Amino acid sequence: MNMEKKVYKKYADAHAPSSPILKNCIWAFFIGGSICAIGQCLVFLYNTVCGLPQKDAGTLCSVTLVFVAALLSGLGPFEKIAKRAGGGTLVPITGFANSVVSPAIDSKAEGFILGVGAKIFTVAGPVLLYGTLAGAVWGVIYWIMSLF
Repeated sequence: MNMEKKVYKKYADAHAPSSPILKNCIWAFFIGGSICAIGQCLVFLYNTVCGLPQKDAGTLCSVTLVFVAALLSGLGPFEKIAKRAGGGTLVPITGFANSVVSPAIDSKAEGFILGVGAKIFTVAGPVLLYGTLAGAVWGVIYWIMSLF
């Protein structure tokens, strides 16, 4: 049985298309970097032109990027960009927006309550849950350490 698995793996590896790793990494680097550069431009715009404090400008930048990524996910262009850029669109905050919107789009045929409402956080839900839990645990640890 083990020999059959080895033979099959060899056969599958020989017939699988090769992945252009270097090209994919370059695309991810430039698209992800472009998203981050746009974010930095937004922070500069909100800070200097609108006169917001740096902290508020950063928050508004995050909100803007999430909104634009969610909008592009809903309209369709985000998927085309993500196919080309791969991890470059997933690493910045735009990947979070896409992970919330995509399941909602996929399940809209099931209705707003049992489809969209029930499945909107299927991908992002664990991230939110464990991120919040980790933040609470670290907050308690920080609080205990501040007592000493």
